[in-house]
Amino acid sequence: MRPYPAPAFNDSYAAFEAVVSAISADDADRLDHAEVERRVHAGGVELMRCLMQDHLDLRAEREKANKAPMTGSDGEERSEFRPAARVLGTLFGDVVVHRLALVKHGVAGGLHPLDARLNMPKRKYSLGVQRQVAWGAAQTSYEATVDNVRRTTGTTIAKRQAEELVVDFARDFASFYLDQPSRPERADHLIIMTFDGSGIVMRPEGLRAATRKKAEKSQRKTAAETAANGRPAPGDEPNRKRMAEVAAVYSLEIVPRTPDDVLRELRRSGPRQKRPKAENKRVWASLERSILEVVDDAFYEALLRDDATARRWAALVDGNAEQICAIETMANNVGVTVTIVVDFIHVLGYLWKAAKALNGEVAAGIIEKWVSERADRVLRGGVSQVAAGMRRSATNAKLDGKRRAEVDKCANYLLNHKAYLKYDEYLRDGLPIATGVIEGACRSLVKDRMDITGARWGLPGAEAVLKLRSLRASDDFDDYVSYHERRELERNHLCRYAETELVALRTAA
Repeated sequence: MRPYPAPAFNDSYAAFEAVVSAISADDADRLDHAEVERRVHAGGVELMRCLMQDHLDLRAEREKANKAPMTGSDGEERSEFRPAARVLGTLFGDVVVHRLALVKHGVAGGLHPLDARLNMPKRKYSLGVQRQVAWGAAQTSYEATVDNVRRTTGTTIAKRQAEELVVDFARDFASFYLDQPSRPERADHLIIMTFDGSGIVMRPEGLRAATRKKAEKSQRKTAAETAANGRPAPGDEPNRKRMAEVAAVYSLEIVPRTPDDVLRELRRSGPRQKRPKAENKRVWASLERSILEVVDDAFYEALLRDDATARRWAALVDGNAEQICAIETMANNVGVTVTIVVDFIHVLGYLWKAAKALNGEVAAGIIEKWVSERADRVLRGGVSQVAAGMRRSATNAKLDGKRRAEVDKCANYLLNHKAYLKYDEYLRDGLPIATGVIEGACRSLVKDRMDITGARWGLPGAEAVLKLRSLRASDDFDDYVSYHERRELERNHLCRYAETELVALRTAA
């Protein structure tokens, strides 16, 4: 490795000596470890800034010594050299990048070859700062993120700038997954897709058109109406949310079960069968894309794992008609058989409400016994019989009004989804029958971040944060950062040069 000339790093040497002096002076013996740590950190950040600046200055001198004309993508050669400079906000503080601008009289657009070699960002802040802001914003509020950047680095960034950086940083999310190679997996494992929705409180401009109209109408309440009804709690106002479509794709070992196994798990009694864990799981959510588009993305992800469609595919939903329709549409388009399973836990919820309506104010044990018996029958394929039986019971008991409506609601749910409630077959074939994976994703991916008290989201910012949280949840964040940096090089720099220029950079990218 060729050593850098010492004179080029005079400021760095001076900064290093300043740190050493700060912790070796006569008063240093009286310092506790916390104060030593503070002095080292403060001086160390400045040392790293100086190292960055001195390196950039050396690169600038070398560029001047080896300057040569270059041809742009427009075919025009730029042979005039003019000095230029720009500020770069790094993790260690601001530095100045001195470089040459290659221009040609009468031709628009100069070239900055050193910018390309350094992969300089379009905005002020370095890719390192962008990465830290993106990681923080995906985890906590923007206020906390910019404060953490200020406390732990040598730079500061405003909240609005952080929001803009996050949107830019997430721009390659879709192409990142489209460009991923096939994922080899075990041929005897299931392909599982699962979908759900989760509402996010939006600013008015981020709502879908129909919801926005309802929101505007609700805002026109008179003072008397507000006084009479009271104001809803923040976040509970009607017509303020937009649904984020959440999806997950994973592989699962086939482990057959019986209805008795499921009931033991629900009752937490007797020996519990060890369940296989989801493998190679990818989860994501989108506010911008429709249910059909998100389902389409899930099928694409599944095909990356099983392009020959030789494995068993299953899709778990909570009964949402639009999701079921989208799955059936995409299965037909792809030419693959997909077993659609409606979540058994949702069925239990309907059974509990029906039980309370039928039995009224009785001991909880009676209601639990009623639900347990019907759940057992449903698990064994007796959906129609359970629906018919509860209706007969409601008629015999002469239920009416709200109580009868709850029973009919449960019976209708069972009959309308009968084709997707073949739990006896699903358990025999080792398929999952509960949507715990996607419900967990809705909670961890969406609610834990997007439901921060007082948050009101714009559409671009919310979508970007969901993408970053999806990358984190799928353990793809680091790979995405590398991919994003390559794409930044291509769109900000390489596209401005003729194909014969910057060959080494093109090969590396």
